[in-house]
Order: sequence, then structure tokens, then C-alpha cells
Amino acid sequence: MTAQTPSQSTSQTPSQTPGRTSSGTRNGTAVVTGASSGIGAATARRLAAEGFSVVCAARRRDRIEELAAGIGGRAVACDVTDPQAVARLVAEAGDDVTLVINNAGGALGMEPVAEADLDAWQTMYAANVLGAAAVTKAFLPTLIENQGQVIFVTSTAADGGYEGGAGYCAAKAAERSIVQSLRLEIVDQPVRVAEVAPGMVHTEEFSLTRFHGDQERADKVYAGVAAPLVADDIADVISWIATRPEHVNIDRITVRPRAQAAQHKVHREA
Repeated sequence: MTAQTPSQSTSQTPSQTPGRTSSGTRNGTAVVTGASSGIGAATARRLAAEGFSVVCAARRRDRIEELAAGIGGRAVACDVTDPQAVARLVAEAGDDVTLVINNAGGALGMEPVAEADLDAWQTMYAANVLGAAAVTKAFLPTLIENQGQVIFVTSTAADGGYEGGAGYCAAKAAERSIVQSLRLEIVDQPVRVAEVAPGMVHTEEFSLTRFHGDQERADKVYAGVAAPLVADDIADVISWIATRPEHVNIDRITVRPRAQAAQHKVHREA
């Protein structure tokens, strides 16, 4: 798999059949949460290139309106932790939704447990876990009707704890539990349930948000790493999963840069 360039991510392939992706599966409407930046924005562009009608959902209306205008999609302001906002998202997305990308969430802080900011932990749990559950629950009847798919963007943080990561690791592990339970619960329904677990991805906001706007500290996360992943790499993987034949379910894909052998093992050049 290779990342798409910006020019590639905004146009359909010449051989694409209307109403079908490049691999022949039905496209319909895709809903992408957390679409205002990073992986979410890149995924919205990539799915639009595959012929999906994309609903870009996020809290920052100005960001998603600009994105939607550029890809021929729709922008719906939505805080996934607000039940009324999620209900509006479902109503505005319409009845043709065949794909939901649960991407909203993120990390806040990196304090050890002894110094934990439990308010930040609650915020992470609300966005990463309850938000993903709420969006999935709300769209599930439509996805069943349309024989669709839901893809969760979790993290390699769900694999196990690391120093300073307890709150975020707990949230992402809980989100993974939703994926696993849901797949078992609806095995008799025509809905695919997939998970993408990214490792080190250098986006413009993830680490900056985690460290409360401290740019120097955010930059140190990627210091010396020759080629961390970028948002387009993850978007390419999500698009590949979304366009597999309808009988194929990709349970989970872990995606790391070559320089990251494990969560705790990263090669950094001097």
C-alpha cells in the first residue's frame, strides 16, 4: 500500500463505475468523524476519490466546510459526546450511509498515574469510547439495511500500557473492546466491523493537542525518526479496507513506520 498524493486523493480513477469503488464494491455515503484535520481529513479526501459521498463530521465547522467544499462532500458540525449532535448527524447523513469511520478522539497529557489528570482521562474516555459507541449505535440500523461497514481508528496504545500513557491506553483498549464485542454480536447481520491501529503518525495536531500546545515537546516525539507515518498512509489503509469485496472482513490492521518496531522501540538517527 502506498500513500496517495494530494492530486491523487481528489479525483476518481478513469475505470471507476458510477456507484462503485475502484474495486467494484458499492460506495454510497461515508461518514467520517474527527474530519477537521489529520487522519480524518485525509480519509475524507481518499474516500471521495473512491466515489463515496462523504459527510465530514467534526466540532470545528470552518475546517470541515472547507474540506467538504474541496471534495464535493457535506459538512456536519458534530461533537460525538453530545447525543443531540449525534442524532443530527444521523439525520443529515441520510439513508444511504454504507460506511462509518470512527476517527474522533485523541490523547491528552502524558503524566504518570501518580500525577494523573483524571478530568483529562474522562475527556479521553468520552471522546474515544463513548463517542465511538454512540455514533456506531446511531448508525447501526442504517448500516444493517445497506449491508455496510464500520471502521474504528484505534491505536497501538490499545495493545498495552506505556509510561505516561495510562489514560490514553485505557481509552483505546476500551474502544477496541467495542470493536470485538460488536463483531460477535452482529455476526448474523450483513455489516463488517474493522479496526485500524496506527503507531507513530506525524500529523499537525495529535501531539500538539496531547501536550497542550507545547510545540517543542510535540516535536520531540518525532525527533530523529527519518520517516514516521503521515495521515495519508493511514487513509490509504482505511480506503483499502473499505473497498474490499463485501464478503471480506478485515478484523484489524496494525500500521507502524519501519522505524518503530514496537510501541517502546523506535530507531532515531543522531
